[in-house]
Amino acid sequence: MKEKVKRDIIIITDGDQVAQKAVEVVAQNIGGRCISRSAGNPTPLSGEEIVEQVMRAKYDPVLVMFDDNGNGSEGDGERALEIVANHPDVNVLGIVAVASNTPMVDGVDVDTCVNLDAQETECSVDKDGVEHCDSKTHINGDTVDILSRINAPIVVGVGDIGKMHGRDHFTHGAPVTTKAVEIILERSGYYGHQNS
Repeated sequence: MKEKVKRDIIIITDGDQVAQKAVEVVAQNIGGRCISRSAGNPTPLSGEEIVEQVMRAKYDPVLVMFDDNGNGSEGDGERALEIVANHPDVNVLGIVAVASNTPMVDGVDVDTCVNLDAQETECSVDKDGVEHCDSKTHINGDTVDILSRINAPIVVGVGDIGKMHGRDHFTHGAPVTTKAVEIILERSGYYGHQNS
């Protein structure tokens, strides 16, 4: 009997309509798949339902969106995210942590960020993708507080996906989010261990 192969996923902490279009383009750019049904404000599916969608995806890597719709406390998106990230059939390659203006959140330390010019930076970025170099690499957002409880090889911070003054718009190829996902694929070692 063939051993069940874990599915390689990238978690993205944004899921509104604009982000969905951008993430769908990113999936095309990197030759992966996007779980479009995971999009919504807040996340419309349970963690178990999202895992079912991931297992049905034709190939990896699978991009999965989670969104709390501005909820500063733990919301539907974060609950689903934790279930998916800890599922035995799923391997988390990394996380794209999205900044927002949500008040009263702890935020999360990230490994690196991508600014609105699609350039990697050691500075923090805000919702608009603007760098803030006076603080450690940290992202504040409505769906990121839980990330400190998730074991991921790399967390990349970005501004609001598909927006950032139009710089990440899907009609432009979503370059900022694409760069963040490419960094995850490179640094997680994905290109070296793909399932044949």
